[in-house]
Amino acid sequence: MATEVLRAARRQAAPWKNGGGVTSEVAAEPAGSAGSGPGDFDWRVSVAEVADSGPFSAFDGVDRIITLVDGDGMVLTVDGVAHTVTDPYVPFAFPGGARTECALVGGPITDFNVMVRGGAVAARVRIARERVEVASKPGVRVLVVALAGSAVLSRSGVELGCLDAVLLSGGDGEAAEVGIDGVLAVVTLTELA
Repeated sequence: MATEVLRAARRQAAPWKNGGGVTSEVAAEPAGSAGSGPGDFDWRVSVAEVADSGPFSAFDGVDRIITLVDGDGMVLTVDGVAHTVTDPYVPFAFPGGARTECALVGGPITDFNVMVRGGAVAARVRIARERVEVASKPGVRVLVVALAGSAVLSRSGVELGCLDAVLLSGGDGEAAEVGIDGVLAVVTLTELA
């Protein structure tokens, strides 16, 4: 199983076109697709700092999962239906092409975003607070991100600080154990085509 360590300190923050925040890409396929359109990535995972309320960019044909990491949260109005996202570490899925407005509840927030091109990749976000097993296999990649605190991959000894990540790929389905002292996002990315 290939293990790629992705340190938060090495990420470059890119400002949003509307000026409402900044995004740091954690990982993407193909790599380096931050700021691109939905036709240019199969999947993309990022951390965003949202400073102001306002509209989300539309990504037609993309499925999104957003998770509040820090702050009081937001109300997302997706195609006219309001959804309150104020509990940290609870993933919320919605279509990227939907008309989406964000109203911050009590000031700036940090959120964790997973976007996948529909029909090409399916994503699942699982939140873990205790030791967890993860495994990749052909057609399935696993991205592990420490949303708070730290984590250690027992087999390799790789240590993750807050917002550090590791991408597992090319495995045979054999599980690796991850010790957690905080909160971990386990993102499973499954190729569909």
